[in-house]
Amino acid sequence: MNDHEFLRVFEFVDRLRKPFLDVAGIEDEASWRIVHYLMTSELEGYPVTISKLALVSNLPRGTAIRRIQSMIEDGLIERRSPSETAKRATLHPTARLSGLAVNYAAQTKALIAEILGGRHVEEHEADYYFGAPRRGNPVIPPINLLTNRITKGVELQFLLNDDNYFAAMRNMWSDFRNNLATAKSFKLVHQNDLYREGLANGARAVSAYDIIAIDMPWLGEFASKGLILPIGEMIRESGINAMDFHPSIWSTTTWQRVEYGVPIYCTIEVLACRSDLFERTGFALPRTFDDVIQAGRSFHNPGADRYGIAWNAAHMPLASSFMFFLGCCGQSVLSIRRTPTGYSTENLDAQHMRPQIDSEAGLLVLDYMHRLVEIAQPGVLEADWDDACAIFLRGQSAMAYVWTMRAAQFEAEVRSAVKRRVAYVPQPSGPGGTNTSPIGGFLLCIPSNIDPKRLPLATEALAWMASREAMKEHVKNGFPVAPRFSVSSDPEAIGRSQLVRFVGSLGNRNLLRNWQRPPVPFYTDMERIIGEEIHDALSGRKSDRAALKHAQDRLDRIIDRKSFDA
Repeated sequence: MNDHEFLRVFEFVDRLRKPFLDVAGIEDEASWRIVHYLMTSELEGYPVTISKLALVSNLPRGTAIRRIQSMIEDGLIERRSPSETAKRATLHPTARLSGLAVNYAAQTKALIAEILGGRHVEEHEADYYFGAPRRGNPVIPPINLLTNRITKGVELQFLLNDDNYFAAMRNMWSDFRNNLATAKSFKLVHQNDLYREGLANGARAVSAYDIIAIDMPWLGEFASKGLILPIGEMIRESGINAMDFHPSIWSTTTWQRVEYGVPIYCTIEVLACRSDLFERTGFALPRTFDDVIQAGRSFHNPGADRYGIAWNAAHMPLASSFMFFLGCCGQSVLSIRRTPTGYSTENLDAQHMRPQIDSEAGLLVLDYMHRLVEIAQPGVLEADWDDACAIFLRGQSAMAYVWTMRAAQFEAEVRSAVKRRVAYVPQPSGPGGTNTSPIGGFLLCIPSNIDPKRLPLATEALAWMASREAMKEHVKNGFPVAPRFSVSSDPEAIGRSQLVRFVGSLGNRNLLRNWQRPPVPFYTDMERIIGEEIHDALSGRKSDRAALKHAQDRLDRIIDRKSFDA
């Protein structure tokens, strides 16, 4: 049970108890008020003093203090002081009280689901979700999926990335009112494990999953190895309208002009800026590499625990950064075809898969990266995406390179120190380049070794998961997916999220790009090599020119060992 679900259950119980007091009048209201306020404040990050807790108990002050003191002695509440000399302490639930409260919420949740949700008594409470109350028109789940689960016990199996979006999707399916699946039907794993498990699943005689998620750049490998089904015809028969997706986003589903998946969410890497700091100092929001460095140096003050930029330069994110920054300088990492708006990843052959890392543009990118390290947080060369986001979330940096899916927490996270103080801009341009907005995200695909009897249900599930209604529901819950024009232009969706408006505007202005990370069959090898060599350059183990040459040579050897269809 996560924090959000716990709070929903507790809020329900709090509202449910009030009528009961009028019936019996014997409930210990004061103890409930104390526990409810203490647990809620702990999860939402608000400090609680003994005076405040006594006040919310509605008991006379002396009686309330004695009640709280008794709970401290019983090991339910603990005092914490910021220092040994501090006179004012805060109160917190102990591990024992937290355990008792969570157990109570779980039992309540199970009872509600049994009565209202059609759940079996023997089903564990962790197998379904206590969702938020529905407002307006509900999202109607596919009737065939519901019927097959209830009458035949058929439950689809999913392999997904372990992130907030897919966790919310799991919760939508396992909501005790939808009754479409149990949480056990969803395997959420780290991105590296997702890749390995996707490959391992393809080697099985029969797939263990009905639907799998793959990172967009993996498409060439999964498609060329025959691990996923071509589903273009199924997509059209399901009613999914490809025209409702931005062309750059829909193109991520295609390898060698064949459609293999549906974009379930897109995320755009942008530059997040502290609008309050920029307005206070009079700096314009950055449009170029030099603008970023100039502003970052002005804000950088490590002695005050303030940094110019939060950045992730561990091996894996560093590879993406290099490819994105190369695109900002007007060059692709591979010799893919040029178009009037950039490059095309369609119909690639061996000629258009040669690396062009060892170049003047590569040197310009490394120069920019060295300067970013100078104004970034300590330990930047070991930082991943979540580490950089956490720095910015705590208000410790003026800027951050961030994916919009992670940036959603800047407004949604209870403990965010930057709420309503963030402006977003497309990635600043480098010399000879433009402001680019690189696309990332995941595709939903059907394994090629799926049990044929399960294919119709998997197709129906995929269509529902990517439907306008389901995507809009996720936007309402704070996820700036917006891969469909009909969602990003929906007044209700736009009104709920600055990021939805921003990403929608990029799409409408045709500023979304998918070519910076070409989905070639050797993408993961390319990502690993670039990450290793560029990391060596930034850490001083190699010169910039040596790192670029080694990356070029290593990738050339890998490509020479492979053959690709024209």
